[in-house]
Amino acid sequence: MPQTLFTNVHVFDGVNEQRMENASVLVEGNLIKSVSTDAIDAPNATVIDGGGRTLTPGFIELHAHLMLMGPTLPAMEANTTWEDFAIHGARMAEMYLMQGFTTVRDAGGANGGLRRAIDAGQIDGPRYFPSGAFIGTRGGHADFANFTAPPGSETNMSRLNLAQEISGVDDVYKFARNNFRMGATQLKFMQSGGVVSAFDPWQLLAGSPEEIRAAVQVANEYGSYVMAHSYRKEAILSALEAGVMSIEHGFSFDCEIAQVMNEKGAYITTNLTAFDPGLLDIPAVANVPSSLAKAKSASATFAGYIDNMKECPVKRGFQTDCVGSVEACNIQIAYEKKHLNNEFFGPYTSMVTLTSTGGEVVALSGDFMNPYSAGKLGVIEEGAYADILLIDGNPLEDFSVVGTGDQWFGADPRPDSPETIRLIMKDGVIYKNTLE
Repeated sequence: MPQTLFTNVHVFDGVNEQRMENASVLVEGNLIKSVSTDAIDAPNATVIDGGGRTLTPGFIELHAHLMLMGPTLPAMEANTTWEDFAIHGARMAEMYLMQGFTTVRDAGGANGGLRRAIDAGQIDGPRYFPSGAFIGTRGGHADFANFTAPPGSETNMSRLNLAQEISGVDDVYKFARNNFRMGATQLKFMQSGGVVSAFDPWQLLAGSPEEIRAAVQVANEYGSYVMAHSYRKEAILSALEAGVMSIEHGFSFDCEIAQVMNEKGAYITTNLTAFDPGLLDIPAVANVPSSLAKAKSASATFAGYIDNMKECPVKRGFQTDCVGSVEACNIQIAYEKKHLNNEFFGPYTSMVTLTSTGGEVVALSGDFMNPYSAGKLGVIEEGAYADILLIDGNPLEDFSVVGTGDQWFGADPRPDSPETIRLIMKDGVIYKNTLE
């Protein structure tokens, strides 16, 4: 198999707080064959001199919506076709890869087609873990139907299996199994409400314990797991009790929740934009009285998250949760990295969140639903997948080198790929190389 030898690099392996200095990394095929501070003998390898740069695992986004282009949920329901979703998804996939994300978990609204196209080399994109349709109740956070649509009516989102309305355990069985049939690698259950959505208070406790357990049962049948959109403490604890392994958002997180999560080996991903000082000025919030009221109430309730996460840390993955244009999501990703992740938790924790923790989460999809089970993701070690970045500088000291932004709304468009990320390799294939 072809070999690529990286020399003269400092390795952040995704786990350890200190870099491995003056190291070499040998890639054979699509896997890492060797990592060493000694010279590696590979006479037939293509040699890439890292020039003292930092070699890291490719980044992992754990909560994206590559198919949802916005600008609003009603617009997607009433005025979009499968072509619109597909074209947007393809552009989003390429954007994520060029931002250094070699793996993306889609948190609802995408089936298996985009992954097949990426893996077949038809389009450029990251490794892709879709969840199929959002599963949720009438009036909940997966209810994208028009205002006057009667219960159970077919919608644009249900026809395309982007979102499905459930009423009872039998519906959960039907739509959850159909999601796996359509290419999902895990399931997404919409348990709480939202802020900018139309019908649902964020405090909503949607889905009975029996319905959530039914989703977990189906996921277990496939050797996979459930991720749950959960805001309130009661929602988070009931999801964990039902067997949910990935809490999404989890804004009411506290030390009691941390204890349960650690006992069950569960994970959390949180879009830290929820704690941004300018949250109430976002047009989608400020211009809609009901959303503004919900945002004010939510902000007051969620105020303890950062301190609680520092006091009682759990395994936390990176998420952006952007719905909108490719250009807007590019800006939001960069802002989530720096002003929020790094400002709140520091560079080392942020790098772990972007790499090894993400690799652990996507591996929960199991031995036969995981389409990338030949090696680990999110780490630089022997036998891991060759998903690799070469970055100018040391992100453990200057986090800006991973491609960060200081502004969210109103920011200038960002480059297609951060200049400081000099090389992007996924699955042993180089997609970007600006080294001399």
